[in-house]
Amino acid sequence: MQWIKIDNDSYGTILASWVICAILIFLVAHFIKTVWISLPISAALVVFMVFITWFFRVPDRSTPDPENDRLVSSVADGKVVIVEKVFEKEFLQKECIQISVYMDFFDVHCNFWPITGKVTYYKYHPGKYILAFHEKASELNEHSSSCLENEYGQVFFKQIAGTFARRIVCYSEPGRIEYRGDQCGVIKFGSRIDLFLPLEADVKVKVGDKVRAIESVLAILPDRQQ
Repeated sequence: MQWIKIDNDSYGTILASWVICAILIFLVAHFIKTVWISLPISAALVVFMVFITWFFRVPDRSTPDPENDRLVSSVADGKVVIVEKVFEKEFLQKECIQISVYMDFFDVHCNFWPITGKVTYYKYHPGKYILAFHEKASELNEHSSSCLENEYGQVFFKQIAGTFARRIVCYSEPGRIEYRGDQCGVIKFGSRIDLFLPLEADVKVKVGDKVRAIESVLAILPDRQQ
């Protein structure tokens, strides 16, 4: 039997949730003597304790074709909600293809590097907590921005907090070499990933597609050596 791996930065959140639930279970048992009322409430709290632990799991998945540095894999589990041409104004300062993936409450919220390359940019932006699928969420919400670069191009992405998310963890350190499929951070609770690719990238997904972090290929970077 293989144990579920838990995100290293989420133990505090899990412990706090367990403590609160344990206190509530004690209060329910102490003050509500009617078993058919207290038992379902306590059971629901135990289920929540299990769920919150499972929520911060780190999936064990294989990276497709790990030697191919042109592949761009999904940073997160979720649903593709945007595929369009936009002008990226924070760092790249040019027109790009934007692919956005929305994570609901039941998706894996650990995030993973989309390509193998050097981190060339990182910035954390404090902000609001409007719904993550809102058009202005990428600009107004709390988010972190990172850029990876290799010989085939630049991939810029944002980890965006949602209504219930209150903390974004990102492992970006400019100058470091990172590898596609390794964990790059976590967003706690509902959130979104915006990915910006070169216009020449061969996009492999469309709006409405369900994708899985690490395993799903979102696009293929252009072969600049041709």
